[in-house]
Amino acid sequence: MFLIDSHCHLDSLNLSTRSIDKVLQDALKNDVKHCLSVATTLSGYESMRQLLTPYQKQCSLSCGIHPLNLDDEQYDANRFETLARQDNVVALGETGLDYYYQQDNIELQQTIFKEHIRLGRKLSKPIIVHTRSSKQDTLKILKEEHVHSGVLHCFTEDIDTAKQLLDIGFYISFSGIITFKNAEALREVAKYVPIDRILVETDSPYLAPVPYRGKENQPAYVREVANYLSILKGVTLDIIAQQTTNNFCQLFNLQGKLNE
Repeated sequence: MFLIDSHCHLDSLNLSTRSIDKVLQDALKNDVKHCLSVATTLSGYESMRQLLTPYQKQCSLSCGIHPLNLDDEQYDANRFETLARQDNVVALGETGLDYYYQQDNIELQQTIFKEHIRLGRKLSKPIIVHTRSSKQDTLKILKEEHVHSGVLHCFTEDIDTAKQLLDIGFYISFSGIITFKNAEALREVAKYVPIDRILVETDSPYLAPVPYRGKENQPAYVREVANYLSILKGVTLDIIAQQTTNNFCQLFNLQGKLNE
């Protein structure tokens, strides 16, 4: 079995209690053989890249600026493009809009989101999108900017939003939230989305799935997400693993590059 954690933040784990090596070993024990570690700032990407250089076979990287981190460093378009062109960068982001936590810089959020989309088009690389309390503007910008490709990660929206994303060729990624007791509406979305457009993720160190609620999340736990999804879809875990791995490789242009 080959599972992939399509979205995690390995550099945000509590590395005082366990090493990256131990985290990835634990993942392998759960058949999680590859991870996409996602940056939230450009400087964070550079330090994350250095941290994960010894693990290039097991980890891919994404480079970008999270909408809640726009005040952390000055946006530099040339720097962004230089970093995004690196071979180990398979995606841009995470990017997007977050009006839940921050509404005093909406125009800036939208501008930088558009910059990610345009650079993704230029480099033919997908973008990883975050949205919270901003789905209408998120969808509007994705359509108006003619996004190249991408995924809405940690999906928590409704079926209509999922349909609009599918219509523009997007993938939809589900996290441990689908295992939460109060997530019945999200489980209906997971049943709706075609299996060939689904990714699974942890978003670790956040959002640990049942039965690990309250603990620090880690890539190994994506197996719980995939297993829960297999029950919702009425298929085996092996089928979910194979299909979500295929989907990941298709989206991030990694066909034939990940070894069983």
